[in-house]
Amino acid sequence: QVQLVESGGGLVQAGGSLRLSCSASGRTFRMSYIGWFRQAPEKQREFVASLGLRYGIAQYSDSVKGRFIIYRDSAASTVTLQMNSLEPEDTAVYYCAADLSGRGLGTDIKSYEYWGQGTQVTVSS
Repeated sequence: QVQLVESGGGLVQAGGSLRLSCSASGRTFRMSYIGWFRQAPEKQREFVASLGLRYGIAQYSDSVKGRFIIYRDSAASTVTLQMNSLEPEDTAVYYCAADLSGRGLGTDIKSYEYWGQGTQVTVSS
């Protein structure tokens, strides 16, 4: 069992920055990836970024590459998503997720078994 809690969402102006944090507890030693996904109204949940916990490899969707950075905090149980140059299109509920399958790719939503409650990110024009 893994429990995930997101924090850091809020309202920012276009071009601004925001930092989201994901705190994991439980059987964190079995996690293969920590991922961030987002879901806007009337849209499917989509992949944003992930961090492979074995080798530290980060992956990003094309829409956020070069603007967002995912990294592990000094505390092994915390992963941060630094969001820069935010655009109104980034507005969504952002979810942290954990993959414990050992067979995922880091970008496939079906491999993530545990999810946080979500945090709202709103970017104004």
